Amino acid sequence: MRERTIASHFARAALSGARRQGLDCNDLLQELGIHPQWLDEPRARIAPQQFTDLIQRLWQRLDDEYLGFAQAPSKRGTFAMMCHALIHCRNLEKALQRGLLFYSLFPAAPRLRLEREGEWVCLSLDDRDLRDPDHFLSESLLLIWHRLSSWLIGQRIRLEHTTFSYPAPAHASEYELLFPCPHRFASGSTRLVFHGRYLAMPLLQDERTLKHFLERSPADLLSRPDDGDSLSSQLRRLLSQDSRRWPDLEAVAAHLHISPQTLRRHLREEGSSFQALKDQLRRDIAIHHLRRADLSLQQIAEHLGFSEPSAFHRAFKKWTGLTPGAYREQM
Repeated sequence: MRERTIASHFARAALSGARRQGLDCNDLLQELGIHPQWLDEPRARIAPQQFTDLIQRLWQRLDDEYLGFAQAPSKRGTFAMMCHALIHCRNLEKALQRGLLFYSLFPAAPRLRLEREGEWVCLSLDDRDLRDPDHFLSESLLLIWHRLSSWLIGQRIRLEHTTFSYPAPAHASEYELLFPCPHRFASGSTRLVFHGRYLAMPLLQDERTLKHFLERSPADLLSRPDDGDSLSSQLRRLLSQDSRRWPDLEAVAAHLHISPQTLRRHLREEGSSFQALKDQLRRDIAIHHLRRADLSLQQIAEHLGFSEPSAFHRAFKKWTGLTPGAYREQM
């Protein structure tokens, strides 16, 4: 199962701009099946579809694609018009230049710049004037431009590294899912860095594919899993092939043709571990099944390889702060 759940932090951060403008969000959360208690629990997770729907509903209520975090709103449909403006460009460089030029026509829009530094390209965001204490809009803009660019050329753009002007936040562990590359915090600038070869690549999309793309974008760009080439991403894909029979670390290392010690070291360098990856995957599979009514708690526990339901209950509460029963009841 490739579906990755979304940390409650991102839903809480997305709502903060709306609440600052006086929007009552409780009825909206109820419509989406997101219990307010989940947003008060830092370990809680929500389904990607719930997060996509939340972002789209907030855009509708606020008529602002910046969700109240910028100096002035960006009316719904602005992103779509920008995409129509760049879709006929001959390569990615021209498309990015046109897209950034489009947004520069709005004086209060966040400023992004595309610059070359030798063989590398930097997409930088000036976030000094944003009303964005949780950096939700900053992270969203970088994420959207990266994934939009990858979609335009039909292949994932590998990031060399990302830098952020602010210190590492409490949810820094989630950044591997957002930007699967090395991260540098408190660096004085917020930007993505990737190889310049991508800029010369032709666009593989057209008006027909853009119409389908815009049905859910850019909201689903924020919740879509990034099939990165990090070791953590590779292991997640490998482990998700059969959640009933979990291979041990030695078997996985042999499959990758490396030693167990090398596997542990590489995961440690990525800020992860083999056990943490298994726990994250089990957690996401559990939430996926708890949102449906076709499996009992005992069946879900067995599906995840737990010997008894009580062990599953303890593990799920450790992962999310809620018991499986409470999570299902609050849906």
